[in-house]
Amino acid sequence: MGRPESGRVLEGWDDQLVGESIVLLHGFSATSRSWDGVAAHLPRESYRPLALDLPGHGEAADCERPITFARCVAHVVARAPEQFVLCGYSLGGRVALHVALSAPQRVRRLVLVSSTAGIEDSRERALRRESDRRLADELQRAPLESFIARWNAQPLFAGDPAEVAALAAEDERRNRPDALAAALRGIGTGEMNPLWGRLAELPMPVTVIAGARDHKFTELGRRITEALPAATLVVLPGGHRLPLENPRALAEALISRRDPAGA
Repeated sequence: MGRPESGRVLEGWDDQLVGESIVLLHGFSATSRSWDGVAAHLPRESYRPLALDLPGHGEAADCERPITFARCVAHVVARAPEQFVLCGYSLGGRVALHVALSAPQRVRRLVLVSSTAGIEDSRERALRRESDRRLADELQRAPLESFIARWNAQPLFAGDPAEVAALAAEDERRNRPDALAAALRGIGTGEMNPLWGRLAELPMPVTVIAGARDHKFTELGRRITEALPAATLVVLPGGHRLPLENPRALAEALISRRDPAGA
């Protein structure tokens, strides 16, 4: 398979390598480059990572509007091989859930990193939608650097090492404010209908990963694991941004085939 638009076999990897394909989906305001550190720790003789830019991000900034979860699913499955391991971080994890539910025959294993199945409470979801839309409006008015400063000041990222915050900001600068605003309006957390009631439909093995310092998403990860028929919860040292903070441990967890029954 060649290099599809908005996706790339990561730097230094053989395009033609025969191995297990791992499709990697980044978080909001990031790009496919956020997976470079993880890919560096994957065994090259066995794995072929394909990192995609999600709609509204990186090289997929000019994708069709409006951006929706259905269009994200189509975007991913059109660029992925016939069979693949699917790994999504944060927003990418929510997109990965939609892909796995829509095309379960394509996904051999599912890995969810620092992710959720959505906001169940309708009032809380509406408040988050309103907040996301205000941020989208600001993205279109203010300089990108203002957004980066505000986004990285969230309590979610408190305690991140300085080098992690710097890597995140560097990646965020690869995006366009208007495209990020379109993504936020279409696939922000508040726009997503919760999928908790559908998790039991997933037939493939699932690994749920969270950072030990990220208490909120560790608990969400525990809930996801308990709702799935074949799932393992892995808690790694670090915070929410595991692909940047602890790429080696994340790579090891990504390729581990733990028996969910024995976890």
